[in-house]
Amino acid sequence: MIADLYAKIGMAGVALIFVGIVCVYLAAKNIIYLCMVGNDMRKIIRQIEEKPDDRNNIIEANLGNPLIAILNDIIKTHANHSNDIKTEAAFLFNHYFKKPIRDLTLIKIVAVISPLLGLLGTLLGLLGVFGKLSTSTSLATSSILAAGIWEAIYTTVMGLSLAIPALIVFHILSIYMRSFNLEIVEYGYRFVGNFHYCLSRYIHRPPKQTREKGKNVK
Repeated sequence: MIADLYAKIGMAGVALIFVGIVCVYLAAKNIIYLCMVGNDMRKIIRQIEEKPDDRNNIIEANLGNPLIAILNDIIKTHANHSNDIKTEAAFLFNHYFKKPIRDLTLIKIVAVISPLLGLLGTLLGLLGVFGKLSTSTSLATSSILAAGIWEAIYTTVMGLSLAIPALIVFHILSIYMRSFNLEIVEYGYRFVGNFHYCLSRYIHRPPKQTREKGKNVK
């Protein structure tokens, strides 16, 4: 059975099967991971919105979520020296999402090389078919020639069948990542704005004792 399969798909077909298994694993792992991270992040944001005074404690208790860790770093970095939250968020995404970004790159590579591997398998198959025909002393019938060509183009079908879903998954995961980036930037502006507002109130408002002394002097 394995020998018959190898005879139909050749080395290019075997490579496509291996690449397809890797692509399915990466796609499933990252879809599950990003969905879990996103849902957890939104639950934490709802907790912060319900208890804004306890924001720092909630964030510090959930730094295991990479999106919350990015938000925490944005608040701290922006408060210290950064004036561009979008740039800071992009940098932190590359830091906290190294593996998903690497997996997305691999999935895109699979989507690009799969049709090429399929075409390579087809050309190798056709070379084999016409090579046998050139050395054969008997006349080739149409059925024999059609069977050989059918086996040759099998890998092209395999390549396209892998490339199309891989490309769809790549764009779905890319949309996830972009939406997370936009959400974190929005929450970053919101929380940093609240931080500066509270800080300005504290700085510009005179202490209670000073106000009382001023009233007594008058």
